[in-house]
Formats: sequence, structure tokens, C-alpha cells
Amino acid sequence: MRWALNRLALAITSMVALAFLVPLAVAIYQIAHDRAISEARQQATSMVTVLGVNADPTALTNAVASTAAGSTGMLAVHLPGLDPIGVSHLSPETVDRAAQQRRSATASAEGGVAYLQPTVLTDGRTVVVEVFVTDSEMRRGVWSAWLALAGLAVVLIAGSTLFADRLGAQLVRSTRQLAEASRRLGAGELGERIEPTGPRELRDAAQAFNGMAGDLRRLLDRERELAADLSHRLRTPLTGLRLDAEAMPPGPIADRMRQACDLLDEELEAIITGTRLGVQATVDESCDLVEVLADRLAFWSVLAEDQERPWEVVGGDRPVILPMSHSEVILVVDAMLGNVFSHTEEGVPFRVTVSPEGLLVDDGGPGIPDPAMAVQRGFSGAGSTGLGLDIVRRAAETLRGELVVGRGPLGGARVGFVLARF
Repeated sequence: MRWALNRLALAITSMVALAFLVPLAVAIYQIAHDRAISEARQQATSMVTVLGVNADPTALTNAVASTAAGSTGMLAVHLPGLDPIGVSHLSPETVDRAAQQRRSATASAEGGVAYLQPTVLTDGRTVVVEVFVTDSEMRRGVWSAWLALAGLAVVLIAGSTLFADRLGAQLVRSTRQLAEASRRLGAGELGERIEPTGPRELRDAAQAFNGMAGDLRRLLDRERELAADLSHRLRTPLTGLRLDAEAMPPGPIADRMRQACDLLDEELEAIITGTRLGVQATVDESCDLVEVLADRLAFWSVLAEDQERPWEVVGGDRPVILPMSHSEVILVVDAMLGNVFSHTEEGVPFRVTVSPEGLLVDDGGPGIPDPAMAVQRGFSGAGSTGLGLDIVRRAAETLRGELVVGRGPLGGARVGFVLARF
């Protein structure tokens, strides 16, 4: 934009300068030409006055020599039948033609222009006074005036271009500020605001951006409050489930029920706490994927034993730190393991592979017929909500990694994510 404004100012100012300065330059040349001819006319008029008083050749010779033009060889008086008095620069035919026309005229000569002024003496003879004007005299002062005009054009063009550059810099700075603030707002920095600068339109856009950011922040706060309220409402049925689990006879099923109630209570508490933080929460969280996986496998292994599912874990000998909260990682792991138990028959084996490269879960079930359709949010070809793979996909995007959905080495589905190289 800045360079475009500079070019626009340069083009417009150049055209305006040419439109005014070219005619002005021609006018200056014409003025200099007319001034030289006017001075020649004055010289000729003075000689006509002398001829009216005394037309004697000797007196005329002295008169011609006494003038400025005559002393430099630029003036001549043509008497009929006599040689010119002074220095003539024209042919006799040109002089005779001017005498016959009996009116002032100019004639081209080598090195300049001659001004001819015919006059009639008292005895009826026609005398022609010739004043020669050189080319340099007709251009006197023209080059200096043209140089001044060229300097003025350069100053005008440079000044307008500099002004356009400053204006463009202000526009570009305000536009970039607005664009950068928009990118930061889109990245989650909801407290981003900008100071309105630049032209009125950009200031209006900045004010609209600030208003939009404030409205978005208030909207998200209301959504968080709603999520917290809904999570709190789940406490009542959860309490009933806990009481039923406590009333069950001791055994693995009762233990699993009580563990599930405890986990659900922790998740609800985490949701309520997280939503209450609002958009001001800026603390970076991280957790160990291996640690979370071991904790969740302790829960899912009980169900795997009940369903006689063979399973194994590959890797996990060193920590894998993810820039996600503990609850978010639990949600991803449960979504991946839950798909195995929800969409495969009892007794179908599964394998969990964890490493710094990512997390993969393979099973020996029928697999996923259409992986592209399966990752669409809300769609499921197996009668579920269709949100499990979407949870894994969003986690992969958060980690700047890649979602993996396909067929694994056990013959069934492979679901997971591969981490990017930071």
C-alpha cells in the first residue's frame, strides 16, 4: 500500500507539473523572444526619428554609430540607391520587399532575426531601418528560467511523494496494528485491544474491533458460566450413583463403579474450576502423557479383564510432556480407549503405543470403513455421538501434530496422533 501511494503521488504530481510547467516554459521562451523584438523596435524607432530630422548619409552614419545596436554591428539604414549605412544581415531583395510593403516585419537571417521598419521621407523616398537580433539575445534568461522551473517541479514532486510516503506509512502502520491484533485475538488473547490511530475509517475499524473483542469476551464468559452451571447440576445424579455404588456388595464391579464415580466427580470439579477462571486464565499447563496413560489404563484394564481382552503397552519408558492440562489429556486418552470397548466385540485385543513421537491405539476389530467421514464432528457410523475422534483431532491440532486414523497392524482400527517436531 505504501509503495502504491508513492507511485500514485509521483504520477499525479508529474502530470500536474507537466500540465502547468510545459506551457509556462513555452510562454517564457515567447516572452524572451518578444522582449528582444521589442528592444529592436525601440532601436528602429529612434532611427526613424533621426530620419525625420535629417536624412543626410553622413549624419545618419554618425547616428547609427552612436546607438547601442549600431556600435555592435546590429543596425543598418537602407537608403534608396545607396549602400546600407551600418552592417546589414539581409539580402537586398528582402529589404526591397519590405520597402514595397511599407510595414514593419521580421525576416530570418543567419544567426538570428532582423526587424525591418520602413519609413517615408518628406521627399517621398522609402527608407528601411534594419535591426538584427541574435539567437542568443532572443534566448537571454530562458535557460535560467527553465532551470528554476525544473527545480520547482522536482521540489513539488519530491514533496508530494514524501507526503504520500508519510501518509502511506501511517496507513500501513495502523493497518498492520489492526491485522496483528486480529491474529492475536484469533489465537485466544481475548484481552487484546488496540489504540485507534490513522485516518477516520481506520479509527472506526479499531473501535469496532475493540467493541467486538469486548463482546466476544463477555460471550465466552457467559458460556463458561453456563458450562459451570450445567456441570454443577450433574452433581445431583452423581450423588445418587455414588450411593448406589457404595451399597453394592464388595467386588471388582463395585470397585470399578466407585472408581468411575470418583473420576466423574473429579472431572466435574475440574470443569467447574476451569470455567470459573474465565478468559483471564493465562497459566500455561502441561502434564506427562505416560503418567496419565498409566492411570487410565489402571481403570480400563479392569474392564478389559472382565471382557477377556488381551492388551499390551509399547513404550512408556520415559516421560512425554504435553502442553495440555491434565484433564484434557485424560479426555483424549479415554476417547481413544473408549472407542475400542465401544466399537469392538468382547475378547478383541488392543495395543497402546506411547513415545515422544505420539500416542497410538490399535485394535483387532473390524476397523473404520470411512476414516474421512469418521473424523467429522457429530457423525458416527457406529451409533455413538461421533465426538471421540473429534476430541483426538482437536488435541492433535493443539499439539501442532497430525491425527492418525486408519488400519493398524492388529487388523483393526488405528487411532491416535503423531506429535510435530518442535
